[in-house]
Amino acid sequence: MDFLNSILDSLNLGVGYVIGLGASVMMPIIFTIIGVCMGVNITKAVRSGLYVGVGFVGLGVITKLLTDNLGPAVDALATIYNLETDILDIGWPAAAEVAYNSAVGAVVIPVCIALNVVLLIFKGTRTVNIDIWNFWHHAFVGSIVALATDSFGYGLFAAVICYVISLVLADMTAKPFAKFYDKMEGISIPQPFVVAYAPFALVLNKILDMIPGINKIQIDADQMKKRFGLLGEPIFLGVIVGCLLGALAQYDFAKILQLGIIMGAVMELIPRVTSLFIEGLLPISEATRELVKKKFKNSNSLYIGMTPALVIGHPATLVSTILLIPVLLFVSVILPGNKFLPLTSLAGLLYIFPMILPFTKGNVFKTFLIGLILMIMGNYMVTSLSGIFTESVIAATGDKYTTGQQVGTIDFAASPLTWIIYELNYNLKLVGALILGAGTLALLWINRRRNIKENV
Repeated sequence: MDFLNSILDSLNLGVGYVIGLGASVMMPIIFTIIGVCMGVNITKAVRSGLYVGVGFVGLGVITKLLTDNLGPAVDALATIYNLETDILDIGWPAAAEVAYNSAVGAVVIPVCIALNVVLLIFKGTRTVNIDIWNFWHHAFVGSIVALATDSFGYGLFAAVICYVISLVLADMTAKPFAKFYDKMEGISIPQPFVVAYAPFALVLNKILDMIPGINKIQIDADQMKKRFGLLGEPIFLGVIVGCLLGALAQYDFAKILQLGIIMGAVMELIPRVTSLFIEGLLPISEATRELVKKKFKNSNSLYIGMTPALVIGHPATLVSTILLIPVLLFVSVILPGNKFLPLTSLAGLLYIFPMILPFTKGNVFKTFLIGLILMIMGNYMVTSLSGIFTESVIAATGDKYTTGQQVGTIDFAASPLTWIIYELNYNLKLVGALILGAGTLALLWINRRRNIKENV
């Protein structure tokens, strides 16, 4: 047992070091290596990697700009209008810290990479998942299950189930994703927080299409610009919503204008930064497709599993996010039984929409409605998981985040995938694990048949 513990401690240190490098360092290295392996000229491969790294740095700077300026305004709103709820929103960094400061977190990266290779060999997936930074989501599910069940086995099983389902969903959504977004051929999104919303988006979109009146409303970002001119552009909506929040927070006139300009700047800068991801990705994506065509002439390409940060700059995502922020704050306070008010996590709302848009075809009205419904569900999931999440945070970080009250976060505690995996494992133990295992194997079988039929 001591030997096993020493191995896990060593793995924890190794994983902690790698993760500590951050996505801005990890991803350029990964992209450069993959580019060279795919036959890309070394100079071009290094350039591609650096563009991706710069993209992550830029996105981090913009996210911090948004959080640092939106956070105090929302805190002021909560105080002035007595919007406080019982669960403190501590944001995704705390969830990631919980994930990797656990026995499951120590092994999740090598286990997931090995599993990906096995599934590729047996055609269980077409996605080569290089979004290693976001493996913390799988570790998070595993860590809370391990703590709740007092079992490393159940925890690792939960992480593996989360990973496999994410790969299958990435495969199944790759075609609509590439059809909707420009220059995304051969890309899939296996990040579980994002891709888990796809089945719900598909169903909710079909329901909205059956409702008279609502099914006639067709508003995309381009139509908003044509119909409303400057008023329909994300940058102007950012300014308006920022000024509105500043006014409601009882800021002075100068601070109201400053918050408005900053929110507008965020809406304008995000798509410019995400274009760097695409610029870095294209040479490697094209080289991968060419290599697969050469080696396997009767085969379709594999997918490169990438971060959803590639596409969060889409105008429909920006508009839907900026509209959802004030509405969600109000709705969260009046929801019966809800004890969670999103504050620190608000910047993460950008990541709800990337896999909704392919099903709504960029319709801002339907995208906003679906996002709101999913976040109402998410509030209840965070409320439900707050007890075990708080225990996990205390176990991993002491009182660094808790300050004596229960805590939660949208990413990854507001995900239906997290909630289902946790509830089945914790409440039903072996029966729940068998249900999850059988369901996951069924999804793999269906996906494998699709892949074989498509000559992968």
